[in-house]
Amino acid sequence: MTSPVTPQSTAEAIELVARLQAEVAKALIGQAEVIEHVLAALLASGHVLVEGVPGLGKTLLVQALARSFAGRASRIQFTPDLMPSDVTGHTLYDQAAQRFVARRGPVFTHLLLADEINRAPAKTQAALLEVMQEGQVTIEGEAHALEPPFMVLATQNPIEQEGTYPLPEAELDRFLLKIRIDYPTHGDEVGLVRQVTRDRVGDRLDVSAVTPLVTPAAVVALQRIAARLTLADQVLDYAVRIVRSTRTWHGLAAGAGPRGGIALVRAARAAALIAGRDYVTPDDVKRMALPALRHRLTPTPELQIEGQDADAILAALLQNVEAPRS
Repeated sequence: MTSPVTPQSTAEAIELVARLQAEVAKALIGQAEVIEHVLAALLASGHVLVEGVPGLGKTLLVQALARSFAGRASRIQFTPDLMPSDVTGHTLYDQAAQRFVARRGPVFTHLLLADEINRAPAKTQAALLEVMQEGQVTIEGEAHALEPPFMVLATQNPIEQEGTYPLPEAELDRFLLKIRIDYPTHGDEVGLVRQVTRDRVGDRLDVSAVTPLVTPAAVVALQRIAARLTLADQVLDYAVRIVRSTRTWHGLAAGAGPRGGIALVRAARAAALIAGRDYVTPDDVKRMALPALRHRLTPTPELQIEGQDADAILAALLQNVEAPRS
């Protein structure tokens, strides 16, 4: 049963976030880093692009996270023939009322899983831009606000690229984090197979082990607390220096813009709350640098041919940018 209690202090928020993280982990065995990053995006009121092959638990993660705070979750399977109105909604004529009424699309939820987003054409992908940036949907000229918290978790398959459309840079920049989900370890996979096959018929997703802890309003309160965590000037300067270094770093054709620095600081604040602190450290910034910046960088063709991706370049860059000592 959900609690009506809303956290009033940072100490209460830290305890609640730890409990939320533990509840989600009951459904998604292993993948602790993925859970941490998705929870950080939720606390920072951001959106997530998840890259990974099918069958690694992305849908399960969304459903478990939504259940942990008694939120609503919906899923859109992006296909080449998907229309923008299939995402946002449309108007229709109500014969009984003799007027046009708005039929809301699946974006009217708390957590939206946009599955294989790169399979839809740019026009349909663009339908998410206003939703992700403004938290509202415009249908026939009328704006409809979404109930907070609202987060898009979009997935794309890194292997099967036939029939896909590259995400526009403007849309990529709307994602706070880009997370890569990999295969579980041997031990985690043994536990996963045991849990899914024990006393169950079929392979339907089950998040019944996750206990709803709070209401969506409490998540909004957690977001406000995360946004107020102490950030020293030297730590802020460190985050900005990392982002600015991407613009001159050898091997990068294009670096991160100012939105990259904003995303990095927001993610670092959320990571600090998850770590149980009321202040941000340089390690929080460094830990969130890869998911916050990897999708904002463009390696040169030469490095791509050599097999070096944005992660490898960022790892080298982070070693070169000096972190504050105090």
